[in-house]
Amino acid sequence: MTDLATLGRRVRHFRTAAGLTLEQLGADVGVAASQLSLIENGRREPRLSLLGAIADRLGVPLQEVLDASAPDERAALEIALEHAQASPAYRELGLPDVRPSRSMPDDTLRTLVGLHRELDRRARQAIATPEEARRSNTKQRQMMRELNNYLPDIEDLADEAVAAVGHTGGALTHRSVTEMADRLGLSIVHVDDLPHSARAVLDLEQGRIYIPPASIPGGHGLRSLALQALAHIVLGHEDPRDYADFLKQRLEASYYAAACLMPREPSIAFLQRAKDERRIAIEDFRDACGVTHEAAALRFTNLATERLGITLHFLRVTGGGAIERAYENDSLPLPVDVTGSMEGEIVCRHWSARQAFARVTRTTEYHQYTDTPVGTFFESTQTGSGTAGEYSITLGVPYAESKWFRGRETVNRATSRCPDLNCCRAPDDELVARWRGQAWASARVHAHTFSPLPHGTYPGVDDRELYDFLEAHGRDET
Repeated sequence: MTDLATLGRRVRHFRTAAGLTLEQLGADVGVAASQLSLIENGRREPRLSLLGAIADRLGVPLQEVLDASAPDERAALEIALEHAQASPAYRELGLPDVRPSRSMPDDTLRTLVGLHRELDRRARQAIATPEEARRSNTKQRQMMRELNNYLPDIEDLADEAVAAVGHTGGALTHRSVTEMADRLGLSIVHVDDLPHSARAVLDLEQGRIYIPPASIPGGHGLRSLALQALAHIVLGHEDPRDYADFLKQRLEASYYAAACLMPREPSIAFLQRAKDERRIAIEDFRDACGVTHEAAALRFTNLATERLGITLHFLRVTGGGAIERAYENDSLPLPVDVTGSMEGEIVCRHWSARQAFARVTRTTEYHQYTDTPVGTFFESTQTGSGTAGEYSITLGVPYAESKWFRGRETVNRATSRCPDLNCCRAPDDELVARWRGQAWASARVHAHTFSPLPHGTYPGVDDRELYDFLEAHGRDET
């Protein structure tokens, strides 16, 4: 589709090239000159029959008139300025529009357009306030809940990719990932000088994916890093427009990587056998696919509802009880703030996600039934530790679904009345009376509390560091 501003300038371009005035062209095609002027200025949408008549009179194919590109650089600048001045951000300023006259120099137009582009870039960087980011994240989670955390189009693309390299099940090898990159004209290069703010870098000009020489902390394996980089190509991603677009791209890239590492049909076959035998266990799925426990649990959320008919919830919780990541479609009463966001909220002390930290031996999954105001849930939790401290990974289901899972025979049971403050958050009245005014605690301040959200084309990545890295490695090969 050609926007009206571009269409109008193309009509004007071909009219002036033909040496016709508005009055002459209007008389020849049966339209008033004033109407043609509105069309050329992008103020009126012409009928296709009129455009055909104009094209015939000017001696150019209709497709040339309808082409979506500006007819010349001057027109491109005028169109860019018009679009910029029509943006909500500019309208909010209450400033008048600048109408480029024929006498306005091209350099002046370039300056005006450049200023608008820079203002737009800065506005997009600053738009992700903490509240906006949390709202965007909440909206994305709600959308995925409606989809049961299942994206069939990405599943199809992942199936095609692994089938093309002959992978049929089990752990996806590094060699297979390399072949998948080769098929897209990319090579995987291990470097030890990645920008400190980037986990991987995709260089389209050189056709390379730069990743570390060894897995970085936090469970992000080399295969997953490379596959997420490939996903941006396969899924046709462009520079994110805003924070919501960045979150969407990150989710899609992670989903694609997981669907490659744990392909749909082999995974469903494995899990369906486990369900039939009533022994579903995330640790078995994890070991069969050669991935982290968190990756296996998240992948299970993609397939469980749509393909196994099981509703569920997933939690990644810090040692202090704060939610880092959450998903549910089984009505578990997760804590939320006023924006509907869960991240950073504290889960009940009686939930499995926190009870699991109390164990002395944590090599296996911890199982527990938890009674809540909305029903009983069976949960399986695995704990771990990383650079940021301890964390737990929990996969839970309503009581009726527990019959499919190994560990259902557990005698561990707890009762949670949250969000009732008296459940686990409000201190005992006698202790309050005993210690009020008799103690002082020095709070551990989290530095991120005072940090602004990261800026940059890719939030959190230092643009200068990124481009210096790419330039340095580009020179190495010349």
